Amino acid sequence: MMRRAVASGTRETDGVGMRTIGEVARLSGLTVRTLRHYDQIALVQPSDRSPAGYRLYNAADLDRLHLVLFYRELDLPLEEIRRLLSDPAVDRGAVLRNQRHLLSERMQRLHAVITAVDAAIAANVEGTTMSDEIMFAVFGEEQRAVQAEASARWGDTDAWAATRTRTAHLTTEDWAELKQETDAILRRIADVYRSGAAPDSAAALDAVEAHRVQIERRFYPCSHVMQVSLAEMYVADERFAATYEALAAGLTPWVHDAIVANADRAVRVAGV
Repeated sequence: MMRRAVASGTRETDGVGMRTIGEVARLSGLTVRTLRHYDQIALVQPSDRSPAGYRLYNAADLDRLHLVLFYRELDLPLEEIRRLLSDPAVDRGAVLRNQRHLLSERMQRLHAVITAVDAAIAANVEGTTMSDEIMFAVFGEEQRAVQAEASARWGDTDAWAATRTRTAHLTTEDWAELKQETDAILRRIADVYRSGAAPDSAAALDAVEAHRVQIERRFYPCSHVMQVSLAEMYVADERFAATYEALAAGLTPWVHDAIVANADRAVRVAGV
């Protein structure tokens, strides 16, 4: 959702050229709770406080908030935005060029989704199913190779049958929601990796556990042993590894090691 641009002009508030948090919320379209969160994570911090302790924002604060809203429209994570605004060594131009490339890819994918929806509408009239076509449009053309590989490997297994049953009637909106959920899990994994955390750290184990839980909830029963088998496939097959390497170079083997460590943790916990 596009937020409103924040005017940097201020008016007199309690005798000082500042705006209160409520005024900034109304100007920006953000909630007071969000602005407080931005303050807590040092993203946009008010320059002053009123005698009663209320946050007060000056023109420079509002200019920074305006930039935050702009970067949020580009889907940059808050931590990335904070780094972008605070670290003079960051190449903002390179960040923006990369983000433009990602947005362009998204636009192309949305066009594909629209095409798939039109086909699904036609298929619905004819009484046929278009679930696979919709899935391919939402997740990308590379999903065809992944789907074919998965079918060849597990087409005769209970897990594959469960997946087909669970996904057979998903709508375009369902697949889009699933894509957003998957992207969030992958971003979390990549963020932990980029933080320098070891693959057997608590943050890494929790991140790949979220990945396992999603598979189990959305597709098929996925034990820790099953997830380790998936991890072996990630590092062995470049088509699967590409998903992780696109997020961060070297992420694939780290994910593999984190999944193995998470399975070890599950065994230890079960043995307690």
